[in-house]
Amino acid sequence: MSWLELSVRVSRQNAPLVESLLQNEPVLALTLTDDADDPVLEPGVGETPLWPSVCVTALFSGDTPVEPLTRLLSLLPGVDRPHQVNFRKFEDQQWERVWMDRFKPMRFGSDLWIVPGDAQIPATALYALRLDPGLAFGTGTHPTTHLCLEWMDGHDFNSQRVVDYGCGSGVLGITAAIKGAKTVTCVDNDPQALTATSDNAQRNGVQDRVEVQSPEQFRPRQADVVLANILAGPLMELAPRLSASLRPGGSLVLSGILEAQAEEVESAYTTGFPGLKKEVLDGWVLLTGIKNES
Repeated sequence: MSWLELSVRVSRQNAPLVESLLQNEPVLALTLTDDADDPVLEPGVGETPLWPSVCVTALFSGDTPVEPLTRLLSLLPGVDRPHQVNFRKFEDQQWERVWMDRFKPMRFGSDLWIVPGDAQIPATALYALRLDPGLAFGTGTHPTTHLCLEWMDGHDFNSQRVVDYGCGSGVLGITAAIKGAKTVTCVDNDPQALTATSDNAQRNGVQDRVEVQSPEQFRPRQADVVLANILAGPLMELAPRLSASLRPGGSLVLSGILEAQAEEVESAYTTGFPGLKKEVLDGWVLLTGIKNES
């Protein structure tokens, strides 16, 4: 089966009109993305902000004629240059497997490696996580995950109890288990993430020490390490819950935070975590600290 992808670059003001016109066509999917470098971060409740320049992408079946769509687009204001409209045809494929073509073994710190699928584990790897994210987020390539894994490479998890809150494909939690954690609780609100985590735990032979739970199932416990690689807003909202899940003297690891958000997130954890340490990579921040003994 083949597909036709149509991309239209328009101003924020014209994006709703493009959506409306294309929705009257036999479109299979519509997405809106930033066409420049103008991030919209954590909008207010009820807000759906758009970027100043928007790329509207529509997906059609491969036999959809292009000419009628071209005529339709000619009616749109602001679409008057060839580079603003693009058509692309492509064949069907296993989209969740495409990443494997580019994802190679990666080292974090000195001893920790992530290895895709059946790729050969480097001979120098002391700890190796075999990973298939399935349909869940998390391969270690994003700066937030990279920062967490660098920290984990230098931490002794032997016999520790770990919580990975917002586990994605289980990268962090399973790494903790591979490094000797006694129990790991992986929490996510996405069922696909929990499935990917369970599969990856079994793939790495640590399924007996890794438990997956939804946020509704999770109950705070006295863990030795709490890992949370999510976004700034949820991190601030979850501060009481994550803190309650960590024993005095335990380690807190927070990521998914932009530099501009770090101070606000840090303030949410002031009680119980004095002097959080900050590390930055490509504009993303890792905050780590020890829970107060008192």
